[in-house]
Amino acid sequence: MVNYNAMSAELIDGKKISQQIRDEIKDKAAQLKAESGVIPGLAAVLVGENPASQVYVRMKRKACDEAGFYSDEIRLADSITEAELIQTIETLNGRSDIHGILVQLPLPSHISTETILEKVSPEKDVDCFHPYNVGKLLIGEPVFAPCTPAGVQELLKRSGISTQGKRVVILGRSNIVGKPMAALLLARGEVADATVTICHSKTADIAAETRQADILIAAIGRAHFVTKEMVKEGAVVIDVGINRVAHPDDPKKNKLVGDVDTDAVAEIASAITPVPGGVGPMTIALLLQNTLHSAQRKNK
Repeated sequence: MVNYNAMSAELIDGKKISQQIRDEIKDKAAQLKAESGVIPGLAAVLVGENPASQVYVRMKRKACDEAGFYSDEIRLADSITEAELIQTIETLNGRSDIHGILVQLPLPSHISTETILEKVSPEKDVDCFHPYNVGKLLIGEPVFAPCTPAGVQELLKRSGISTQGKRVVILGRSNIVGKPMAALLLARGEVADATVTICHSKTADIAAETRQADILIAAIGRAHFVTKEMVKEGAVVIDVGINRVAHPDDPKKNKLVGDVDTDAVAEIASAITPVPGGVGPMTIALLLQNTLHSAQRKNK
């Protein structure tokens, strides 16, 4: 268990900040409905019986309900063909009551994830996975901001942490977090204008790089990878990792931990996100925000 009382670092509360954003979204959705009759609609496509995916979809449906959104779940057997799944997505692309489409990953091995994600209309691609939207993001003209990286930006913004001119080191080069995170922080504007370094499995001396960071963002999926010795004193540490490890009090149970050794790093960091309760809640909040923006854009 993390000993928050022993921390010198400010704890960045993702639950609190995400609730602020969700309250704002709820008000804007109500205003949109009152002015135009439009209700933001989010469709989740779930293929198979993956327990974690089912939990995520359930959480997203609950978030939609609380925000006053319309939500639709399309549950499909894992025996579905790629052609049948494409037809399902094309149907959703044509529905006027759906403004955001999310395909819950992973998909069964016989279906190409890349092919399916490319079939989602860029105008409804609220996860920002379509190549068109990724390209727009890289040139600084995003249609949607990817949910987890944008959630990190909001955490920094609403915690009063500036990125302009700061050295940011990102651990991980995934298409979901690492690369889009770098693109957002390299852009011009608020919570951007940073000097960004991405570290990965082939980086020669990761610790030497991370010790240069004013802001360190860990997203590699390795429990407690970032130690106190890897962090510069006074750095801001954002932990995107979610890892399941054996519970210290009961080996039969699991507990969630991040990529950062929170107890130790918090002794020298100026601010840090916990796991759980840090970046995680922000992802769903930004998914709702992207869906709202899509509905607003369609209404105009």
